[in-house]
Amino acid sequence: MGLSIHNQSSSVTESHYHTHKVFLFCNYILLGAASSCIFLTLSLRLLPSVCGFFLILLHILTITGAVSGCAAASTGTSRWYAAHMVTTVLTAIFQGSVSVLIFTRTSDFLGDLKSYVREEDGAVILKLAGGLSILIFCLEWVVMILAFFLKYYAYVEGDGCGSSGSAMKKSAKVQQEEDLKDWPWPFQV
Repeated sequence: MGLSIHNQSSSVTESHYHTHKVFLFCNYILLGAASSCIFLTLSLRLLPSVCGFFLILLHILTITGAVSGCAAASTGTSRWYAAHMVTTVLTAIFQGSVSVLIFTRTSDFLGDLKSYVREEDGAVILKLAGGLSILIFCLEWVVMILAFFLKYYAYVEGDGCGSSGSAMKKSAKVQQEEDLKDWPWPFQV
């Protein structure tokens, strides 16, 4: 029924395994989208203005959150999980705000970036970055939901949750033995 992975010598259910893979895949897409947004912002002006610097800093924070998410999924420690959740929540809020600003006030936002390119070309580049910001916003919510599921699976399976997880495993083991005692076996368990 379960799929055995030799990660910290524990058996992992098939749904946990697939959730883990989707979580990593979404984080890799976040890494690519955020780095693309950085390059699009730099294409508007090689040395960014203050507004451009904060936009690049937001994408660097997004990359940091995705990397901490990959580290949390690989190591399973609560410290990486907490760092991932904090950065993901913050960047999701700011990415949504930036995408709204880009699409509603494109010319003002482009003026704040002090772009060297023509206004029409700059608006197209900025809207591409805004589209990627919407993608990042949506993916960050998906990643947060998957992170909650991964933390739940880790709790249920007893990975890194202390005595309560082992108590859950122990009670499940005791329940299984009690269920087997009711069967008419030639020798009792």
